[in-house]
Amino acid sequence: MNLDLQPYLLFVVGFLGSMACYVTVSRLLAPPAAADAADLSALAARPVGTTSAFSSLNPHGDFLDQLDLFLLRTFHLDVRLEELHMLMGRPSHPTPLRMLRYKEIGALVFGAGAVLATGEWFLALLALLGFLIPDLLYSARIRARQAVIMRNFPTAVDLLALTIEAGLDYMSAIERILKNVPAAQRTELEKELEKTLNEVALGYSRRDALKRLALRTGLPEVRSFVGLIVQSDELGTSLVDLLRNYAADLRFRRLNRAEKLAAKASTKMLFPLFIFIFPTVFILMLAPLARSLFQGGLGF
Repeated sequence: MNLDLQPYLLFVVGFLGSMACYVTVSRLLAPPAAADAADLSALAARPVGTTSAFSSLNPHGDFLDQLDLFLLRTFHLDVRLEELHMLMGRPSHPTPLRMLRYKEIGALVFGAGAVLATGEWFLALLALLGFLIPDLLYSARIRARQAVIMRNFPTAVDLLALTIEAGLDYMSAIERILKNVPAAQRTELEKELEKTLNEVALGYSRRDALKRLALRTGLPEVRSFVGLIVQSDELGTSLVDLLRNYAADLRFRRLNRAEKLAAKASTKMLFPLFIFIFPTVFILMLAPLARSLFQGGLGF
């Protein structure tokens, strides 16, 4: 055997052995398989807000379908991708299947690109980095959406309390608030509230519709808001007072968050000061002195 190829063969054998061990352990420790999807009792017991976005994949189809199914079953990506898609607001693009395909493309580009650019086979491990990078982009999109929701949430809670105080129940109050906002100008929060109303109209109970609202946003503040409404329904307490106090608490938290960010701003400014501003100032101050020194002395 050529000694030049021996390290690469050992690396390939070690990598394949590690993958085999990982797959074996993950399958041994995996929870038992779910019941048949056609079983109505299994569908009824499924958690609220979960769906199957990968039913179009054919186990006996082409290589791409089989690769998708292998990754989903081995790394349990189906629940994770569906959750990310839900937190992004269930956009038409990308779908959970396309999100998986983008991860595969990222792995192929990073792994193959690193090997072709350097000729070193061990850099194929960068495929793992390419596989994870789309998740960072999805998470950034989710955080941006949640920031938009939180920006309008205290005002929406105040409006809801005011409308309930006028004599409406909370679902009618939400509907009344949405009627005053044109469909083209609705924010992410108002779109989620509209979905909640549509689910109630389709037959969901109010409690389930509100829980689905908390799931779709993924925000603890919305989860607490839903808990307040459920608690008011169960105990018969005044929902108006609860919502007003909660809106005031939200504004207080936002003010504290703004103060913390303002306190951190001075520290964060040190980096651009030391890198860009101070060197420029030193150059302007010391350049004439250095020029005089190199041209024959300081002159005094």
